[in-house]
Amino acid sequence: MATAENKRPRISSGVEKRPSRKEILGRKKAVKELIRKAVAVKDHLAQFTDFHKYQRNGISVYLESGRGDLLTLPMRKYIQNLLKANMEEPYGPEWPSEEKVKRREMVAPEARYIFVMQYPNGFIAEGRLLGFVHYRFVVEEDLPVVYVYELQMEPSAQGKGLGKFMMLLIEQIACKNQMGAVMLTVQKANTLAMAFYTKLRYVISSTSPSRVDPQVGLEQSYEILCKTFDSEAKSKLEDGD
Repeated sequence: MATAENKRPRISSGVEKRPSRKEILGRKKAVKELIRKAVAVKDHLAQFTDFHKYQRNGISVYLESGRGDLLTLPMRKYIQNLLKANMEEPYGPEWPSEEKVKRREMVAPEARYIFVMQYPNGFIAEGRLLGFVHYRFVVEEDLPVVYVYELQMEPSAQGKGLGKFMMLLIEQIACKNQMGAVMLTVQKANTLAMAFYTKLRYVISSTSPSRVDPQVGLEQSYEILCKTFDSEAKSKLEDGD
């Protein structure tokens, strides 16, 4: 199953012609306000009723929202275990240090979640998690974007179109909140993830190490992908202008 991994620091793409200080400050203020408004929404899922339930390909699940600093202990343990099961192999020897980073990231106040819940026999008390997406509203290249930190599914929930469904929801959330793009990081070793996102029309961003500096990119274990929704985002995140 395709997975998205946590954000990596980007390599500077060089010096660009700078606009006036007034223009810079005005743009930053506008972007900051968009991020503030998006973060202030308590439940982004509530705005998209068509995405509250997924019932196809032999699976019936419900989607529910969450926040990093409000995760229960069982949810935190579930996330840790699923991350380890899905990502230890793609990360290889980097996993021990990455696992520590992910544990900090998952409980941050700015972390937003959509959980996949299954309720056998319709009993809420028997509900169990089958996967999740962890996303955040951040600024990239002076643009407001949704960054997908994780998209993780149980083996039993993989290959049923659920991952695509979740990413379509994230894109809807991004557009609804006037974000310029959806971005994410994928380990090069995770070939299934790369194929998954390519099929969804995500491309290697101009901010990814392999495009900033191909030589440096060869030494990095990841790529940054993006899907843009307006001309400015395309120019900065795809074309590298």
